[in-house]
Amino acid sequence: MNKKKLLIVLSVIFILFAATGCQMPRDSEGNIVLITLDTTFQQMMDSEGFFSAIFVYPLSQFINFITPYTNVGIAILIVTVVVNGLVMLLTLKQNIQMQKMQQLQPEMMKIQRKYEGRTDQASKMRMAQETQNLYNKYHINPFSSFIGLFIQFPILIAMYNACQRAEAVAKGQFLGVSLELTPIEGVTSGQWIYIVFFVLMFAMQICSMMMPQWLQKRRAKMEAEKHHRAYHPTKNPMNSSMYVMMAIVLILAVSWPTAMTFYWMISSMVNIAKSVLVDIIANRKKEA
Repeated sequence: MNKKKLLIVLSVIFILFAATGCQMPRDSEGNIVLITLDTTFQQMMDSEGFFSAIFVYPLSQFINFITPYTNVGIAILIVTVVVNGLVMLLTLKQNIQMQKMQQLQPEMMKIQRKYEGRTDQASKMRMAQETQNLYNKYHINPFSSFIGLFIQFPILIAMYNACQRAEAVAKGQFLGVSLELTPIEGVTSGQWIYIVFFVLMFAMQICSMMMPQWLQKRRAKMEAEKHHRAYHPTKNPMNSSMYVMMAIVLILAVSWPTAMTFYWMISSMVNIAKSVLVDIIANRKKEA
């Protein structure tokens, strides 16, 4: 996936989050309409439609149901792990493909350097053909990563809604603070633990985004040592796109509920574990 395509996808995510926040159902006094244990699926379907009933309602009720047995923070943690686990099962093949694409970056850059500065149509076609041959050699579909992204779109939006509309989040507390407040509101009220949540989320997000590269470099070093070659690290062209994504996440994170910050932190930790698992599976298949 090139930078332009990735930036388009990130822009869509940003627009969807912004649009979702603007369309949050509110009562006559302007308050967000909460989803309680008494709210029914049919009520959601009749009043708000398909998306809220199919995606937002189950997640909100899952949080509402678990919270009385633990607390709202643990409830969000459980929901996050379960949801990410299901998404991972649905997108495992795509994740393996993305991991393989990370490993192909050095070979991809060789092809790009080979045709660097050549703008004629023949060179462009030869470069495209060599790139496609590389994908075919390793049985990679470069567009498969889009499938995983589109599967996760509704989950992200639904969780964003659930973290604001679940009654357990609105009325509950975790470590003595309300997860309904945004980090900015929390810090303004003098509760600095909101900064701790924000910093932890930021750290876990960076680790989550960089983990595939770290694993790829580790594998490359091991491969070089195995064949008694010197390891020469290569610059990853996706880094700038990841920085853009991180900036978007940070901009959103300061103004969304801390429940969503907590969800994003746990989700990033799950993604770190997923990256390690996918790396093991992908390389086991490669070695087989």
